[in-house]
Amino acid sequence: MRKALAVVVLAAGIGAGSAFSAPGRPATPLGSLERGVLADINAYRVANHLPALQLSASLTSAARTHSLQMESDGYFAHDSADGTAFWRRIESFYPAGGFAYWSVGENLLWSSPDVDAKKALDMWIASPEHRKNMLDPNWREIGVSAVHRVGAPGVYHGLAVTIVTTDFGVRR
Repeated sequence: MRKALAVVVLAAGIGAGSAFSAPGRPATPLGSLERGVLADINAYRVANHLPALQLSASLTSAARTHSLQMESDGYFAHDSADGTAFWRRIESFYPAGGFAYWSVGENLLWSSPDVDAKKALDMWIASPEHRKNMLDPNWREIGVSAVHRVGAPGVYHGLAVTIVTTDFGVRR
């Protein structure tokens, strides 16, 4: 019998009005797990009478950078390893400048040894805060990242892990 460990974390949506910005970075193509997570979240939203989210290259770059940082540095949190708030990190990829309204949110999970898209969605649905984030009617865009590492350091205790980050956003 194979034991699995999964942890989910949520960062509620944050609105900001600052003009902090950095140039967008191109996202690499989505892998199969990432495509599945995107499809499943959108199907869940549509089933709940909400519009599907558009994939954002900037939010995907933010999500991927965070997943990779957590994987390499062996930590699991919304804030960056240097303590930067999650929304500031996302804002460096998805600038608020020039928009009257800007808001972002984030769902995280890690699972050992791995997770599929359906299980990721089920874990988030089982958590009221994650479910609320996925069903926020304000979101218009999403970025998705999933990374896998065998022998992950730090909080992962050398386990094989898959880390999934979804960054939600709206600018208008």
